Amino acid sequence: MKVLHTADWHLGKRFDQMELSKEHQYFLDWLIETINNRHIDLLLIAGDIFDSGNPSNTALKQYYDFLWKVKTTCCKSVVIIGGNHDSVSTLNAPKDLLKHLQVYVVGGAPDDFKEEIIPIKNQVGATEIIVCAIPFLRDKDIRLSVSGETSAERETRIKEGIASHYRQLVSHILNFKQQNIPVIATGHLYAAGAITTDSEKDIHVGNLGQIGSEEFPDEYDYIALGHLHRPQLVNKKEHIRYSGSPVALSFSETDHAKIVLLLDFNDGILSAVEEIEVPCTRKLYRIKGDEAAVKKAIAALPDDSYELPAWVDIEVETDNYLPVIEEQLNQLLIDKHNIEYLFIRQKRINKIKNLNEQMVEALSLNQLNPKTVFQKRCESMFPSGDFTELMLTFDEAIEKMGQQDTAGETAL
Repeated sequence: MKVLHTADWHLGKRFDQMELSKEHQYFLDWLIETINNRHIDLLLIAGDIFDSGNPSNTALKQYYDFLWKVKTTCCKSVVIIGGNHDSVSTLNAPKDLLKHLQVYVVGGAPDDFKEEIIPIKNQVGATEIIVCAIPFLRDKDIRLSVSGETSAERETRIKEGIASHYRQLVSHILNFKQQNIPVIATGHLYAAGAITTDSEKDIHVGNLGQIGSEEFPDEYDYIALGHLHRPQLVNKKEHIRYSGSPVALSFSETDHAKIVLLLDFNDGILSAVEEIEVPCTRKLYRIKGDEAAVKKAIAALPDDSYELPAWVDIEVETDNYLPVIEEQLNQLLIDKHNIEYLFIRQKRINKIKNLNEQMVEALSLNQLNPKTVFQKRCESMFPSGDFTELMLTFDEAIEKMGQQDTAGETAL
């Protein structure tokens, strides 16, 4: 049996005001071809199908069009779990209908955890593989808030809650294991020791929810993870993997290939895991330096040809704001037809007392994220104080706001 593991599509994602819908469509079309060419039986999508809890009509159309096209391929079944970006209600709304197409959706932790156990059957009705479709576990799913608990106690509760959720399924899959039926578990979380990129949001409170590879029970033959956008193994375990995002979602993701993972099961055993590289459709470049260095680097950009023209992230370091720098840099693109757009920002460099150091500050508030703004405020109000607990409280407040955005649509 052949299984394809992918995750973190983030349909509807934007770079500033630029949509990624074309990149996503190229990927989805390629994925349909790959499913046919590699004779895939089961497709796993490990969370963050959408970039927000209220996806655009374009994103929803891409999602449903893809699921319809999958049913025209050799792929018999699809299992989809919700990620921290996904709305539980949006994913779950059509799940009873999709189940008739053998598309199984677990948008959030169900009231009865046994509903996460999904038998995948062959054409004669025999169970070939079991998927424990564990979605992103929100705070309310794994622990009760305790007034006055410390950060260490909070961390322990979150880790134990996640590990316990994976353990409680084991007794219900042993019967399948005894029949030599392989079991795959999914997850959308942060595993200890994994490498992140700029485009990922911390899970739980400042990544307190991270768990080690030893927390996953040995009864799972493979653990298909989502959330981190860089493809990687967890603690060098061949059977615990992140597939990564198939499309670059930030300029920090240009240094690694995008892949999907093909799992080959023979006689109930995972015999091979193959990385299949996703074709790059749009090249992303990063340039950083003073005005002269940036202009020189733009002129030196290669004339590579991809399906879509390149985007370039530019950070100009300057002592003073340069009002015409954007116009000057865009003029350099006149003869570079393979480059579509420059994302330009300026950073002021102020010399401080120690000549060996420099302090780089953003020139406008909209270049800072909320956590950075709050941290700067704390530093100004408590220059010699310890505000670690205050930052953790802020992280928890931000997380709860995000969970309300993605899980609360049913109340509207």
